[in-house]
Amino acid sequence: MSSVFICLYLDEDVNVLVANLLQARGFDVITARDAGQLHATDAEQLAYAVSQARTLVTHNRSDA
Repeated sequence: MSSVFICLYLDEDVNVLVANLLQARGFDVITARDAGQLHATDAEQLAYAVSQARTLVTHNRSDA
């Protein structure tokens, strides 16, 4: 894959398998576990993603 223009940050609601699959395809991906952000609030997750210039990816079905 050529240069990927987006850096992703997957919070703990996204299965780490998704990160592995994306990394295998050349994406720049880190997880909340990688970043030491497990159990952080949604606001903290977003603030972390912004501080790292990453796009936050979540799969939180319980928040409406």
